[in-house]
Amino acid sequence: MSHSQIRIGAAVALLVGLTAATHVNADVGRGDRYSGHPWASRSPVLAQHGMAATEQPLASQIAIDILKKGGSAVDAAIAANAALGLMEPVLNGIGGDCFVIVWDPKTHQLYGYNGSGPSAKGRDLAKMQAEVKAAYLKAGLPAKDHIPAVGSLPITVPGTVDTWGALHDKFGKLSLADDLAPAIGYAQNGFPVTQLVAQYWKGNMAAFERMHGLIEESANARHTYLIDGHTPAEGEVFRNPDLAHTLTLIAQGGRDAFYKGAIAHTIDAYFKRIGGDLRYEDFAGYHGEWVTPQSVNYHGYDVYELPPNGQGFAALEMLQLLKGFDLKKMGVGSADALTAMLEAKRLAYEDLAKYYADPRFVDVPMKGLLSEGYADQRRKLIHLDHANAGIGPGDPKLFNGDTTYFTTADKDGMMVSIIQSNYRGMGSGLVADGLGFMFQDRGELYSLKPGAANVYAAGKRPFHTIIPGFVMKDGAPYMSFGLMGGDMQPQGHIQVLTNMIDYGMNVQDAGDAARWRHYGNAEPTGEASQGIGTVEMESGFDPAVKAELVKRGYKVVPGTGNFGGYEAIMFDAKQHVYWGATEMRKDGEVIGY
Repeated sequence: MSHSQIRIGAAVALLVGLTAATHVNADVGRGDRYSGHPWASRSPVLAQHGMAATEQPLASQIAIDILKKGGSAVDAAIAANAALGLMEPVLNGIGGDCFVIVWDPKTHQLYGYNGSGPSAKGRDLAKMQAEVKAAYLKAGLPAKDHIPAVGSLPITVPGTVDTWGALHDKFGKLSLADDLAPAIGYAQNGFPVTQLVAQYWKGNMAAFERMHGLIEESANARHTYLIDGHTPAEGEVFRNPDLAHTLTLIAQGGRDAFYKGAIAHTIDAYFKRIGGDLRYEDFAGYHGEWVTPQSVNYHGYDVYELPPNGQGFAALEMLQLLKGFDLKKMGVGSADALTAMLEAKRLAYEDLAKYYADPRFVDVPMKGLLSEGYADQRRKLIHLDHANAGIGPGDPKLFNGDTTYFTTADKDGMMVSIIQSNYRGMGSGLVADGLGFMFQDRGELYSLKPGAANVYAAGKRPFHTIIPGFVMKDGAPYMSFGLMGGDMQPQGHIQVLTNMIDYGMNVQDAGDAARWRHYGNAEPTGEASQGIGTVEMESGFDPAVKAELVKRGYKVVPGTGNFGGYEAIMFDAKQHVYWGATEMRKDGEVIGY
């Protein structure tokens, strides 16, 4: 199958409770492209001095303004992140966590930062199990053996502001006040809400209403995120003066203003008032950690991800497995290539469910999971003529020897791959008094089963889905990239990378090409495997290929829009030119100068 036979994916994202957008003049199709692939959304953005790729055009412009002011790529990333938390509260904010990979041209080194926060120190497993049972009972809902998606129970200490502080201390050139000033200005004066965000916003607030029995109080969220009782429509100007005040305190006092100052005391009082378990001490004692990105080599490209408690190693496991197949010869979008990738995904995700957790609490067999010997053994379970119904986790110890994503780059060659999230949509539904941001619901991802690697424990970080990616080539930086979207992230990383490395697509086309998403593996939260599972496929794949996958045993269904959000900056070291790409399924934009 040629590049021209794999077309653009479905452009309309869906959210639970929403239907696809209706199009006026639906009989009028898109225009023609006169260069590149006819199915591509646009050509890559090219620039020499600096670049920013985010999900919000205003945030991209803010990052460029910071770069032009003399800021580093890290300053630009902090400024963009603060703006995105304001402008896309349906995805991220300072109530969530953050993971980063930075290429530093001065030391010629990659640095990783794990900005994920732990659970309350005062709540052990037995107390969590009892509180989960009580929450469902109080809400009048059937008891479930997992942590609910909303309310105080899934809230962990947010790590984003700590991440800003750590990055700024190491790589910042401007003051933190300079970095946060644009977001503060937009929070005070307002900004027009973009199309997809408006749709998500409406769906999220409606979902909170449906789940109100699990949320201790909703008045603060409604006060913060509604305009005269309704969610903002596309083009409607939204303001968040409470967030402007909170960001101002952080600009003046740094990360300690959030974790040890007035903000932390306000949060402590709020959780005491509503009956939550997080306390001032949980915030005051928190620090993220610098970690070493790990890599595997795939056809001459060194692909880096951060180690657990995130899911980045799943992408590396998949690449190790796929080395044994000639995807280029099979052809892009072919049944054989898709079978190899789907089976590699299923194998890696079974390991993900069993082993991935906070390495401070459990022994994660990191070296074994990425070893050549383990990949050789697991690869024997992949059969290109049929789906293997008997896939389960392996034993990597025998071979010891994963939201909003954005990326920035500056004139000196520093590149930042950063991802930040509240986890499920807007988060928990809870907003502390007068602070203007919602707390994440990341703790929903703990298991409640004793003995599981990811089982809940006091002071433990949950399994994490958000993963930044980075690629090196011949010792030089090649690409800073990510693809947000829950468990879509590792499988999305693989699709983008194989599109570029195996099939020769440019950085924008690699994200525009139709995507698949598989689900049904065992989960880190304790849910059992659903056998072969289900494959969602966008409309750009050949119907004959979909039919062949069905013959091979897969359940293939149309895409529901949950195919992630891709941003990337590729670096041409010879020309010293940045090539930028953004997700055509979202509202974002790449800007360079």
